[in-house]
Amino acid sequence: MSTAILTGQPVPGSSLEGDLRSLGFDVRLAADAGDAETLLAAVPLDQRVAVVDARFVGHPHALRLGLTDPRFAASALPGAISVQPEARKALTRAAARESSAPGGLAVATDDLAERLTAALDADGVAVYRPELGTLVAAVPADPQERNEARQAVSAVDDEAVRLRSAVKARDGFFTTYCISPYSRYIARWCARRGLTPNQVTTASLLTALIAAGCAATGTRVGFVAAGLLLMFSFVLDCVDGQIARYALQYSTLGAWLDATFDRAKEYAYYAGLALGAARGGDDVWALALGAMILQTCRHVVDFSFNEANHDATANTSPTAALSGKLDSVGWTVWVRRMIVLPIGERWAMIAVLTALTTPRITFYALLIGCAFAATYTTAGRVLRSLTRKARRTDRAAQALADLADSGPLAELLTRFARRVPLRAPAVTALAGGAVVVLVAWLAPYGSWWPVLGAVFYVLLSPLAVVRPLKGALDWLVPPFFRAAEYLTVLVLAANADVNGALPAAFGLVAAVAYHHYDTVYRIRGNAGAPPHWLVRAIGGHEGRTLLVTVLAALLTAEQFKVALTALAVAVALLVLVESIRFWVSSGAPAVHDEGEPA
Repeated sequence: MSTAILTGQPVPGSSLEGDLRSLGFDVRLAADAGDAETLLAAVPLDQRVAVVDARFVGHPHALRLGLTDPRFAASALPGAISVQPEARKALTRAAARESSAPGGLAVATDDLAERLTAALDADGVAVYRPELGTLVAAVPADPQERNEARQAVSAVDDEAVRLRSAVKARDGFFTTYCISPYSRYIARWCARRGLTPNQVTTASLLTALIAAGCAATGTRVGFVAAGLLLMFSFVLDCVDGQIARYALQYSTLGAWLDATFDRAKEYAYYAGLALGAARGGDDVWALALGAMILQTCRHVVDFSFNEANHDATANTSPTAALSGKLDSVGWTVWVRRMIVLPIGERWAMIAVLTALTTPRITFYALLIGCAFAATYTTAGRVLRSLTRKARRTDRAAQALADLADSGPLAELLTRFARRVPLRAPAVTALAGGAVVVLVAWLAPYGSWWPVLGAVFYVLLSPLAVVRPLKGALDWLVPPFFRAAEYLTVLVLAANADVNGALPAAFGLVAAVAYHHYDTVYRIRGNAGAPPHWLVRAIGGHEGRTLLVTVLAALLTAEQFKVALTALAVAVALLVLVESIRFWVSSGAPAVHDEGEPA
């Protein structure tokens, strides 16, 4: 139970007390600052507490946004302040100062909530203030202002605003116009019946896995069912986030589920399509693995660029200015969002092609579409980076270093790398990756040439990260490393030319990719990279690449398949156990997208 302390004399006819109770608050009244301090001290330290001016007039959803959001230690509205346990000490100190001020015990608590909010700001506590849009939240000073505020409340449909706010602020064309118009009502139906976002997220995963199973049957009926179920899974995927925004049911576990299940669903579906094709005599495992690699590398490009510019100063460039001008023309916004093939458009294309064509055609279309999207977005970001005037921060450089995923071999060679005067990390990473992939592709299976290529890659890897990654194109280092490692596994498994090698490679890349996604979402939640022991235990990108080439040189094709499978299982177990431990712990961040202010 949360506690709300109403300060000042209750206003006749006000619904404030009932609104607070409907939001789960136990309401208590304070006549003066001394009362407020006493009531605050009586609230258990593990509970949320809010201080609200009794004159407050506003929508219930405004109170919900300002007082109940679990992601923020402190949040405020005009005339209201709410804190969670981590910010209680700061609020207690502020309340004590108010009550000990001259005449504090006798003075009515007019504007006490505002003074407490200002005190928390002065103490350096980050106070979240939600964007309310058309919602009303005010503390009228006289009856006339109160009447005007009440009229403003009556003029805006609180529930309609809440429904609109449940939809993600920026989404693709397909999701915005083909899913969200009705999925928001499904979200409300679920929320009113007590269903949580995590339950719907799990249902979406199960639906996608069933879709993958249908695709694996290799029959036309199975493919049609798979396409339909994949789209239903996507609807549920939209609903879970909308429930979280509609009911403000954010959680650390939900952040982990939301961050990882989308990729698990999509890549499991790729595997189902490949299995279905194999039942029909068509081996498309290389295409399935290629699609997963391309999609993962696209995401790494997105993550690296965003992290590199997360807190950059003076972020200006002619390319960014042109992009801003294009955004002012409505139709260009949707065209640009569609051509990058976001998840809605991508899953719709996959579902339709699965139902109407073959897995091979589906993967060809997916690879072509994603390759075009990757080229478009990466080229734009390269142009922005080359023409921008900004200074990247230490935080951005550290995030890129963590995303690089360098292991013990790179660490060992760092002391020597410091003596090499190379100043182009992205070129270094690209050169090392290109050599190992090209040699693995050209050499026959069992050759030691790929091992030499991998050794060259290992030697160059520390040179790319030995200095802070603050250059214009240094954000390309992690994507180049990802592409080098994943493509090396793909090429070696394809060269083995034995049944089961490519599925084993698919499993290994999926396990490593999960680790990289996990790293991204920890960084986005300001929790830092995974523990150092985990990165060392799974070898780092350069260690895994060298290991796979050595295994391919030492083992027969059949033995290599078994080795890849064992390596995939070992990596998956290590990263999953640590990831689950972290994301279900109380210290994990809640990473969610917010709805658009209505």
